Amino acid sequence: MSDESIRLVTIGRILRRRRRLLSLLAVVGALVGYGTSVLFPPRYTASASVLLPGQWEERELLTQVNIATSSAVVDRVAATLGWPGVNGGDLRDRVSAKAADGNIITISGTAETPERAQRLSDRTAQQLVTFAARIAGDSSDPEAATGPEALRQKVVQTDRRITELANATDAGQSVESVQARTALEKLRTALEEAMKKLDQADPATSKAGMVVMGPAARPTGQAPPTRTQLVVAGALVFLLLAVIGHLAAARMNRRPRTEPEIAAALGSALLGRVDVPGERPAHRPEAGGRMKRVRRLLGVDTPWDVPTPQLSGDEAGRQIRYQRVCARLRDRLPAPRRLLVVVPEGDGTALRAAGQLVALAGNDAAPSSSSRGNPELRVVEVPVSRPMVPDSGAESGALVVLSAGNWTAGELAGLAGACADGGHEVVGIVVADTVRARPTPSDGDPPDHAPAALAAHGNATGESV
Repeated sequence: MSDESIRLVTIGRILRRRRRLLSLLAVVGALVGYGTSVLFPPRYTASASVLLPGQWEERELLTQVNIATSSAVVDRVAATLGWPGVNGGDLRDRVSAKAADGNIITISGTAETPERAQRLSDRTAQQLVTFAARIAGDSSDPEAATGPEALRQKVVQTDRRITELANATDAGQSVESVQARTALEKLRTALEEAMKKLDQADPATSKAGMVVMGPAARPTGQAPPTRTQLVVAGALVFLLLAVIGHLAAARMNRRPRTEPEIAAALGSALLGRVDVPGERPAHRPEAGGRMKRVRRLLGVDTPWDVPTPQLSGDEAGRQIRYQRVCARLRDRLPAPRRLLVVVPEGDGTALRAAGQLVALAGNDAAPSSSSRGNPELRVVEVPVSRPMVPDSGAESGALVVLSAGNWTAGELAGLAGACADGGHEVVGIVVADTVRARPTPSDGDPPDHAPAALAAHGNATGESV
């Protein structure tokens, strides 16, 4: 299987086994997104287009875009709008412009209401056209020419003056009069050539006339991010963070899962693995507090990264595993004696397996010709946070029963240390695995709740275990 398939399987397992927790976190993220939308009022954006006739280079278009959002234009927009408490500096963050294809500049205005957004974009487009016309052909100097038509009028007036001066010149053939008339004619010719060049470079036919392409359309929806987008984004962000957190925790998890690792942490030999049908243990009020009830409600009371339980065999097959564990335990003891079955507190699978071992040992306590008899077993649950095992007295020795992947190496070492501190030698380890029970057992299969009867039947018939 590829790494990508493994990741997909892992994510699917997280979504399936932590669906309650993930659903709760998604709801919390949606509420956070909703709260964010309440803190930030809705915004609306309207856009107006300005056409620039003629041939424009890209850098010239960018210059006009920068002019549209400059203080020279935005301050005039704020003055014409007259909104209370709103100046040019406030509007500069609400106005944007960009160059589009076809020498078009799109001006966008954002405001709290659709009407304000429409007015803001329209006024900005108008002020841009006015400002561009002023810097292209107009002048603030009252003594200067105010446009091409005024220049033409001055040329006509100058031409008339030249004619008057030529007529007033002495009509004689003196050298001075001829030179004066020649100079006046050259001046007339120069004025005519200048007038032709002025007509060819008429700004009205090139870049002087920006045009607003109609009023801006009134927006019908909010500008992103909308309230719905914030709610959805909050839910997705919290869900994604939860999945990433589970993956990071799984990568950092160093809990022993294999038999050699568990045996090394406890410092004893593994006697075998037994199967426990997957059933949620009965609720015991005395065994858990409020946090345990919350964990059980959210479905985080069991690890999510354990493999999917395999399909269980019949009851007879499961009993054979327990009988083999009892046989190995008898072989490790020089004589039958009382033992403590130490189970980590909260390990429901191990507790059920310990109950099966106690029931099987009790029904097979009498020695037979093929065995020396099982030791007497007593189950004790030990908290791994502060492990405490009863002192050695009636019982001398401990059998540790636990499920794999639930406890760290330090917790297992602390459990072994608590056994040694109580004067108990860890004589063996049993690992309990959760399996899926068959949904419809056949009529010939024995019921799951009769392990003692099977054990008694096996001993009565003289079968060797």
